[in-house]
Amino acid sequence: MLKRRLNGEPIAYILGYREFYGLKLQVTADTLIPRPDTETLVEATLAKAPRNQPCKILDLGTGTGAIALAIAKHRPQALVTAVDASDAALKIAQENVQNLKITNVQFILSDWFGALQNQTFDVIVSNPPYIEQNDVHLSQGDLRYEPISALVSGQDGLDDIRKIIDSASHHLNPRGLLMLEHGYNQAESVAMLLRDAGFKGIETVKDLGGNNRVTLGMV
Repeated sequence: MLKRRLNGEPIAYILGYREFYGLKLQVTADTLIPRPDTETLVEATLAKAPRNQPCKILDLGTGTGAIALAIAKHRPQALVTAVDASDAALKIAQENVQNLKITNVQFILSDWFGALQNQTFDVIVSNPPYIEQNDVHLSQGDLRYEPISALVSGQDGLDDIRKIIDSASHHLNPRGLLMLEHGYNQAESVAMLLRDAGFKGIETVKDLGGNNRVTLGMV
């Protein structure tokens, strides 16, 4: 284990788990390592999602299931659907839901909305890939070991966010919310994309480091 760490391998991959929002989650090299910044997305969702009534929530690109499981645990009346295009990642997410005994989550193999047909939701959340393809950080630290498909999204890092925003309104119920995690310097661009797609009530939420981290809008 020490040799692996000296070579730069992330501690989460060496130990096989990472804590996220009070949950112990299994992680492998097939999944992105859950980060504290993403807890901002969970907290923002819990602040907006109905507390004591049923609702339908969709997590796009679930990876380990971190976001979906954290939301489901704190909103037991919600039905949370979590999708990912990686079968390997979904297997890890399914193991996590079994280990944590959370019963109000279902997982679907899907490339974003591809397998969801006409399903609609009250809240859609996502921590999509948002790093620029030539970002120097990709060759540094933990990012060297994480799946590139979970990190990079085109020249400006916004390709997947554009895809999600373009399709989200077709899968949101009236007054439904879309909530997106993004890079510290992308809030203005994401807000503009939401406005151009007809979303209203656009807000940006800062993470604990004071960086713009989550931008949301309502249909």
